[in-house]
Amino acid sequence: QVQLVESGGGWVQAGGSLNLSCVASGRISNINAMGWYRQSPGKNREMVAVMTNGGSAHYGTPVYGRFTISRDGAKNTLYLQMKSLKLEDTAIYYCKADYQDGFDLYHYWGQGTQVTVSS
Repeated sequence: QVQLVESGGGWVQAGGSLNLSCVASGRISNINAMGWYRQSPGKNREMVAVMTNGGSAHYGTPVYGRFTISRDGAKNTLYLQMKSLKLEDTAIYYCKADYQDGFDLYHYWGQGTQVTVSS
């Protein structure tokens, strides 16, 4: 199993920056991708950014060019650097890990961290 703990959320003014972290523990050697997702009230959870073990990064259209995902060398911490934040970036941000066990793929989620952008 994998445990994920996010941190770094908070309140920021529009145009500002915020950095999120996600620490993974447990059987992290079986993780083949990690990513950030977000959900705001009344909306579906959406992909923000994902990164594969090979280092390929993919971003959701709303955050492209403003957010940067990264992962440390030990592969146990995932980061999300957020710049030029907009009101519509307000959401709960979740960390997700895709865990491969043989032919089975499991998804693990963190508890989420609130990001609030105000004018």
